[in-house]
Amino acid sequence: MRKAFSVLLAVALAVTACSSPAEHTAPAKVSYLTSFGSFGRDAYVYVAKEKGFFEQAGLDVTITPGTGSVDVLKLVATGRADFGIADFTATAITLAKEKLPISVMAAIQQRSLAAIVALEGGGISRPADLEGKKIGDQPGSTNQVMFPVYAKAAGIDPAKVQFVPSAPPALPQLLAAGQVDGIGQFVVGKPLIEAAAKGRKAVVLPYGDLVPDLYGNVLIASKERANDKKQGQGFMTALLKGLEYSIEHPDEVGPILKKYQPTQDAGVASAEVGLMAPYVKPSGYSGRVGGITEERVGKVLGTLTEAGAIPAGSLAPGDFVAFGASPE
Repeated sequence: MRKAFSVLLAVALAVTACSSPAEHTAPAKVSYLTSFGSFGRDAYVYVAKEKGFFEQAGLDVTITPGTGSVDVLKLVATGRADFGIADFTATAITLAKEKLPISVMAAIQQRSLAAIVALEGGGISRPADLEGKKIGDQPGSTNQVMFPVYAKAAGIDPAKVQFVPSAPPALPQLLAAGQVDGIGQFVVGKPLIEAAAKGRKAVVLPYGDLVPDLYGNVLIASKERANDKKQGQGFMTALLKGLEYSIEHPDEVGPILKKYQPTQDAGVASAEVGLMAPYVKPSGYSGRVGGITEERVGKVLGTLTEAGAIPAGSLAPGDFVAFGASPE
């Protein structure tokens, strides 16, 4: 009897040892908002899902297309989404006005993607040409919120540039049809614009050319979730792994995005990721993908204060960036 019991006990212990806790624990369900729509620039989250990076972190992620930085900030702040992507400058400007319980966890791009895009022959070839022109964009968009900062750096009067409220999906067609002179767009949107314009070349005026210290999009979460060592850190690590894989394998990104978002053009999406790579890992950048530093955040806040975008003393780096949670 003692021998039989010992054998059964050994078998039970062996089975227990071979079973990991993850096999008995359901993945935690979390929700995520892209920065804007489901374009190639936001496809890295689908790559992270497709490659199993979220699953490895014990997460079941629901991805929903976002509708711009300000909306994403408010949805995450009110708990209607767990994580989201928002432009860093738009985040700082918004939080200086509204004390939302938001923390920035990581920088998706080390340089801003914001830009004004026009078409060759349309009267815009340099920043000074923007005065007196109509720019199509969604009210509250990153490009519109940031425009006064860019205008100051360019030496133009933002009041002399008319922003025309326009539905984001219609922007490329409005520009191609000549109904607006330019549109608010990310620099990586060039392939999409040129496809809509049927061969006409795009003129891109990147904000980062004149304000180089600006970060691009950032990962945001509630302050509590950002400091959650398991769920917050696990999500961030998996997402950044998807981002790094994407910029290293851009040809794979388009087909993966199309699998989850069938209406997207795989070729255009892969082209966008190729254009985005030097913004994620710029030449000379030696930090980790997603890195963000207190010194640089302070410098950006100084730039925004000088431009009159935020009141002096309204925001300090530690008020809204979780430096302890961000990649070193």
